[in-house]
Amino acid sequence: MRILLVEDDIEISEMLKGYLQANDFEVIVAYDGEEGCDAFLLQSFDLVLLDLMIPKRNGMEVMKIIRAQSIVPIIIMSAKDTDSDKSLGLGLGADDYITKPFSVTEVLARIKANIRRSTQYVTQQRLDEPTELSMGGLTLNLETYSVTKGDELLELTAKEFTILKLLMENPGRVYTKAQLYSLVWQDNYFGDENAVNVHISRLRTKIEENPREPKYIQTVWGIGYKFGNLKE
Repeated sequence: MRILLVEDDIEISEMLKGYLQANDFEVIVAYDGEEGCDAFLLQSFDLVLLDLMIPKRNGMEVMKIIRAQSIVPIIIMSAKDTDSDKSLGLGLGADDYITKPFSVTEVLARIKANIRRSTQYVTQQRLDEPTELSMGGLTLNLETYSVTKGDELLELTAKEFTILKLLMENPGRVYTKAQLYSLVWQDNYFGDENAVNVHISRLRTKIEENPREPKYIQTVWGIGYKFGNLKE
């Protein structure tokens, strides 16, 4: 199990890291908000321990960025213990709130409880997920990772499949190019639109009757792309 610890207090971070490693957790430490966001984008984590009062980006900003792309459990650690602070943190997507000073045994117990709940949720979510997405004669099989249009099997690359899956799962929702890049490439977006544009163009060539007048992947000018609201 891998934990991202975002804490600028070196004494606290070293204490937590040592204790959690002794309990068989892998711990990646970030000492400010920007470093925490970068670490989260580069690796997968089972839980995030997040201090609120950190430099460069505060804990609330970091939590918003994480929540925009992941349901990973987040435990806030803070010296602020008012009800309003706790409500704000939990309302923005935190799963738990630990007030400083705390005991490392309490932190460990909270971590195990949140990971257990998350694992049960993800397992049930997978059981409830459909094995196929079908709209407008286009069928995407989530088990075989294949796409068919009518009786024709389409050959898509992994990135093309991921883009199509994301859009078909959320028909009508508009994704910016930055969002598509972040979610599909799992990397920071630096304003280079070429990668997204090229993949959208190739995908349209494969699935659309007329790529210049697409009915599946539609352009929302000045914003991004969406999957058309089509009947099955």
